[in-house]
Amino acid sequence: MIFELLIFLSLQSFTQPENTPNNPVKPFRIMFYNCENLFDIYDDSLTSDEEFLPEGERHWTNNRFYKKLQNTFKVILAVGEGEAPAIIGLCETENRFVLEKLAFDTPLKNYDYRIIHHESPDRRGIDVGLLYRKNYFTPVHNEAINITFPFDTATKTRDILYVKGLLPNGDTLHIFVNHWPSRYGGYMPTLDKRNFTAGILKNKTDSLLLQNPDAFIAIMGDFNDGPGDESLAKVLDGQNPAEKTISHKLYNLMLVKQEDWPFGTLKYRESWDIFDQMIVSGKLLDDSSKVQISQAGAKIFHGSFLLEPDETWLGQKTFRTYNGFKYSGGFSDHLPVFLDLIFE
Repeated sequence: MIFELLIFLSLQSFTQPENTPNNPVKPFRIMFYNCENLFDIYDDSLTSDEEFLPEGERHWTNNRFYKKLQNTFKVILAVGEGEAPAIIGLCETENRFVLEKLAFDTPLKNYDYRIIHHESPDRRGIDVGLLYRKNYFTPVHNEAINITFPFDTATKTRDILYVKGLLPNGDTLHIFVNHWPSRYGGYMPTLDKRNFTAGILKNKTDSLLLQNPDAFIAIMGDFNDGPGDESLAKVLDGQNPAEKTISHKLYNLMLVKQEDWPFGTLKYRESWDIFDQMIVSGKLLDDSSKVQISQAGAKIFHGSFLLEPDETWLGQKTFRTYNGFKYSGGFSDHLPVFLDLIFE
């Protein structure tokens, strides 16, 4: 009932507040969501998308595609608590077409979103992308950071999306949207790929922080590793924000335990993991900064409609679009994460 009320209220409020330094989006919410296989119904001869075709193993019909779009839109507005988030990082989206359908053919069209997307070389054709409300964020540069493994040139993975833009108060925010190589084949056999990807991202952020130690950086994504794993804790060097912060270092906000949801963003069998994370530069944690993370930090959104009873492994699990190959009409195997910026 609360979820339906939030959606109803959000649809009644189409008037955009004026974008001025004294009246930014309140809250200026940034979210990340792994949609889990947001595919269209059309065959792309350059990728392995046959599974998600009407005649494919999952019988991916137009009705199921539109149901997936509506479900994704509902998650976004629920995370916004009745106000559409200012910036949305997405992964497991097939192409620009599905992002356009989401932004312009669902009630999200009432919030004047714009899209940043680059086609990535991923074998299955899944990409990362960014939606932003044009009244609240002004991109000045974006690029796809390609990941090519020197030790495995045959494997193709998702690019890292880098976006540089202006916030409502005129300050610059650097955004990195990630979807790192999966653990398919085992943790150890795939570890080098995530470590290598972490190293590429670390080089980019180090370069920005060398130019400006007070740079505002927000990193989001599905990293396929937890915040304590080697790729994030050692290679990227994501520090714990509960400790003393330094402007030119990176801090993984997911290292702070969330009291109302001590689980994770996805579940495998009986175990929850936090693969979906928000990482920021230290200046965003400085309470004297003109732009800073709210005291709440980053949160995992765990609305009850995104969960269902886990009859096999007990407790709850994510309510997915498919259970195996059985269509259930749910949302995703991941929960979204978000944070709020405040402006002094």
